[in-house]
Amino acid sequence: MTQQSPEPLTDPALDPARAPSLAGVERAAAKVAALLPPTPLLPLDIDGVTVWCKAECLQPVGAFKIRGAWHRLSDLTAEQAAAGVVGVSSGNHAQGVAWAAKRLGIRATIVMPGNAPAMKLAATRALGAEVVLYDRVTESRDAVAAKLLAERGGTLVHAYGDPWIIEGQGTAGLEAEGQLRARGFAGFDKVVACCGGGGLTAGLALALPDAEIVAVEPEGWDDVTRSLAAGEIMSVEDMAHPTECDALQTPETWPINFAVLQARGVRGAVVTREEVRHAMRVAFEKLHLVVEPGGAAALAALLAGKVAPGAATLVTLSGGNVDPQKYAEILAGY
Repeated sequence: MTQQSPEPLTDPALDPARAPSLAGVERAAAKVAALLPPTPLLPLDIDGVTVWCKAECLQPVGAFKIRGAWHRLSDLTAEQAAAGVVGVSSGNHAQGVAWAAKRLGIRATIVMPGNAPAMKLAATRALGAEVVLYDRVTESRDAVAAKLLAERGGTLVHAYGDPWIIEGQGTAGLEAEGQLRARGFAGFDKVVACCGGGGLTAGLALALPDAEIVAVEPEGWDDVTRSLAAGEIMSVEDMAHPTECDALQTPETWPINFAVLQARGVRGAVVTREEVRHAMRVAFEKLHLVVEPGGAAALAALLAGKVAPGAATLVTLSGGNVDPQKYAEILAGY
């Protein structure tokens, strides 16, 4: 009797139900390093203390989101790639997914709010993705995406609630730590991160397990801060609350993110519109960088004294995709 070969084992790294890990961040970092040059790590003096700004606004798509998108899409099987992907995003993740999909020859559909910045909508379409609009106040982007997947098939590439996305975003932390050590420092003891759904914050928490992590959100969209304080996931109370930090407008975090944040003892901080605008002006004047409102939230918390810097603090300048007219108004102080 011929003995049958056993069924091949599924690669645990390709299991969508897996938990994100430091090993996953390290695997993603190797993939990102082979594709993209490191973004600068720039020193900034705040009241006599130096903090280190990771200029993710200088990525090819203007935001860190390219990291998670590349890690996710480059791990798709041939069958999954042929079926295409569906993403949900206010704009930066949209461009990351569209960029990765174009490079890999994968069809991408992105669910985006109708009031997303015009440059983000245009850039996503220019990269070849199909954009499906929804109303941020009255519709659920996850429900819209689920309907598309049911109709067309494909793989969901969520903006933050995905192990690949979390690990990919965490590569910014490993990259920054390597840059800091090359300057002769021991490593970061504090990380201050812009936070929407918690993908970047969770990734950094995995990447830098010895550092204190602070998640910074805009006022009115502080669901992660409130969730961490309450010990359970809480939603945004008013989805119509005005904010210029469109990149951080997420209705609530997901259990996969919250589990990492809770396990690492992450705490939250909340910044105002004027504090964010001030941080954008400082980034322009001191670092000569264009940073969008959502990308300046972490710096705003440090400049406003809401988060005290440590001996070696990493602060994320997570995106620079802002409409020119809005940016000019903010720089002029309007």
